[in-house]
Amino acid sequence: MKKMLLTVAIAAFGMAAFADDVNTTVSTTADFTEEVYYKDPKGYSVETNLFWENWFISLGGGAQTFFADHNKQLLWKNRITPAIDFAIGKWFTPGIGVRGMYTGYSLKGATQNGSYTTGELITEKPQWGYWLEYQEFNYMNLHLDVLFNMSNLLCGFKEKRIYNAIPYFGFGWLAVLEDASRLPVGAPAREVGANIGFMNQFRLNRHLDLNVDVRGSYIHESLDGEEGGRYGEGILTATANLVWKIGGNTWDRSKTIIRYDNRTIRELREMMDKLSRDNEQLQKALEDCDKAAADTIVKKISIIAPNLVTFKINTSTLSKEARVNLGMLAEVIKQSDPNIVYTITGYADAATGNNKINDRLSKERAQAVYDCLTKEFGVNADQLRMESKGGVENMFYDDPALSRAVITRGDLK
Repeated sequence: MKKMLLTVAIAAFGMAAFADDVNTTVSTTADFTEEVYYKDPKGYSVETNLFWENWFISLGGGAQTFFADHNKQLLWKNRITPAIDFAIGKWFTPGIGVRGMYTGYSLKGATQNGSYTTGELITEKPQWGYWLEYQEFNYMNLHLDVLFNMSNLLCGFKEKRIYNAIPYFGFGWLAVLEDASRLPVGAPAREVGANIGFMNQFRLNRHLDLNVDVRGSYIHESLDGEEGGRYGEGILTATANLVWKIGGNTWDRSKTIIRYDNRTIRELREMMDKLSRDNEQLQKALEDCDKAAADTIVKKISIIAPNLVTFKINTSTLSKEARVNLGMLAEVIKQSDPNIVYTITGYADAATGNNKINDRLSKERAQAVYDCLTKEFGVNADQLRMESKGGVENMFYDDPALSRAVITRGDLK
């Protein structure tokens, strides 16, 4: 038994020395040893982040062109206008995110009914017998887009990847920012539209990206102030945006954490040292034929051996089996040296609940064992003392159920 206990203790302390897997990290303090096992050697598998992590802000500009009823009569270069982008977004996983974006400035086209006209006649292309004038108006598009980082979705997350391919789609609200006096009839358009686009993301450093964004927007044909002949109108936009990543801008790798309570291991080692000394005294007493001393040492050894009582999750109620074990412990205590004091230590499982709940549970569990020994089985309260450790990480066999426990140990006053 002694050799087995020593082997278990040595194995527990020696695990760090043999943990040479590149996917494992080990950290040790006076009270705890923590081993982290990463599930994916390349770090492609990551954990979902907290709400305030992986946000971003982008700002940029570029060019856009408008597709409407008569715009094909314009030379392509005369249809291009500036575009401004501003967005706030968040990545929920390395592959899926959302952003809210403002896009706007002005659009150019051709008008037949005089909507938003500049008063200048179009003479660029044959007009098939009717006259057209240039039009120009300010607008904005407030849209919400769902982003899909296909590089991360298909190839796994890689923080320092230089290029990411990100298609997206979304919906928006478009409004013409002009006075109604610039229209022959009616009011400036307020329309719901749809977007689809492709974003080329280039990593600059840990905090900055450059996005080259190409997208198309589709809206009702009344955006330009005249209707007829089209199912809808479109805007093609190309912009370059500087992206500032805020909050936690990386991702934690998926991992399993095993935490060992070195305090318990130290206590077990000290207890084994005492058992070793008592065993030597017992052998000496037997060699000297001192039966009384041998009986005392045997009784002492039997008392110092710890007693473990476990509880169901989120409870401090003793089971019938636990009461039977405590009843046998009580008989040993009452027949033993009255100078031996027993420490009743309560624990809870750190993987469930919070610190406040676990502190309460560990105290209530220790109190339940104390009350059972004193009130039900008549143990002298002077031989007992209580303490609690709150939530602890897997004290035995990597099994959280064994941390929902009370351990009773005996020691001389």
